[in-house]
Amino acid sequence: MDVCKQIATGSLVEDSAVKQFEADPEVGRFRGSAVPDGLTPIQGLICAVACLGFAFDLYETLMLPLIVRPALTDLGNLKPGTSSFNLWIGLLFYVPSFAAGICGLLGGYLTDLLGRRRILVWSILLYSVSACAASYSTSLGELLILRCTTMIGVSVEFVAAITWLAELFPYGKRRESVLGYTQAFHTLGGLMVTGAYYLAVTYAERLPMIRGGHEAWRYTLLSGLIPAIPLLFVRPFLPESPIWQEKRLHGQLERPALRELFKPALRKTTVVATLLFACAYALPSGALQQTARMIPGLAEVHKLAPRQIEQAVSRAQMFQELGGLTGRLLFAVLVIRIVSQRRRLRFFFAPSLLVFAWLYFFAATQSLAFVHLGIFVATMLFNGLHSFWGNYLPRMFPTHLRGTGESFAANIGGRVLGVSAALITTTLSNVMPGGTPSAKLAYSAGAVSVFAVIVGLVGSWYLREPAANQLPD
Repeated sequence: MDVCKQIATGSLVEDSAVKQFEADPEVGRFRGSAVPDGLTPIQGLICAVACLGFAFDLYETLMLPLIVRPALTDLGNLKPGTSSFNLWIGLLFYVPSFAAGICGLLGGYLTDLLGRRRILVWSILLYSVSACAASYSTSLGELLILRCTTMIGVSVEFVAAITWLAELFPYGKRRESVLGYTQAFHTLGGLMVTGAYYLAVTYAERLPMIRGGHEAWRYTLLSGLIPAIPLLFVRPFLPESPIWQEKRLHGQLERPALRELFKPALRKTTVVATLLFACAYALPSGALQQTARMIPGLAEVHKLAPRQIEQAVSRAQMFQELGGLTGRLLFAVLVIRIVSQRRRLRFFFAPSLLVFAWLYFFAATQSLAFVHLGIFVATMLFNGLHSFWGNYLPRMFPTHLRGTGESFAANIGGRVLGVSAALITTTLSNVMPGGTPSAKLAYSAGAVSVFAVIVGLVGSWYLREPAANQLPD
């Protein structure tokens, strides 16, 4: 009877997966130093789930820059360039990220309290279902609320996933490589949503109606349900972090407490990482994700038909995501060649100063070809920065605080402080000089991004280096 109950709940399969994982050579490295070649099947499944989560993190996030203009026009009858339109742009970018930052901090705490895998799975389900529900929105308020729940799921997933992976592959180059290459799939989500939006724009009239119409932005949101489907099938086969589980079983897992992050041993790490994460996140929020709204203002695009304008936006987004993929792969290559964390950070921050200034103070008002080039390089540099944090943060906090510490830096720094750059950019664009709303937006994005890069470069001198190559206990 007990066996039947275990099969019905999936716990029997789960226990089997845990035993299989603990028999893997990689787990044996908790007690040894040999580095096995390749991945076992269960390790491959773990990496595949992490890749799925990372990819749809960005998929759900980058829906907004693509769909926000047509959604505001359809749901609010707002005209691009007006103060009301800019206000709602700022709200839709900032409020969901702020909510994600606050709730994501709770998610990091729950990751330490309840387990890495459990929170990872539920966070992916949350953002998938929320994105699907948002496609049926009938008002801007409803869209805003559902974007909040979507971004809460995204913010929690990032922290749970990097904690889970770091503890499943806890030593040396294997951990660095796994984190680096799985995070490269984050940018694949950008390519996927760009393609999904292009297809939705092109074939919307052939698809079943949603809310009595064929709006491309609704079909794009609906596609956010995709990651929930395979996850429901593979969830029973995913093991929990053996480090976390062993401590819990032996009663050695201390209860996480936010105040511990500000005790002398971790205070500098927490504060500096949080502020630098904010600088990194200000780049997409205050600049990169605003670029799609600059494209229709270019002289060569402005004269096109509405559908062709949206296709031009999708093509520019494609260059952006190709740059992102290049940045992720570049980091994965460099991570085992550049040991110093400060040097890794400056490798991406320093050239960003020139690239972002050129893109937004010049290229974004000149030609589509310049925008394609600039957005490729700028996104490449940002994604290198983003991958840096996924590798750095797990090495700076002990096991019982790893999720909480990572969550504080990523969510308070990135999604509360950093994403406020979106609100600053859209507000500043109302008073910036420029002949068109698109030019004002470009100059505003340039000012915000250059300021963030300068602060990040200065802050990199205060970044703490990890005490050892292994994860702190």
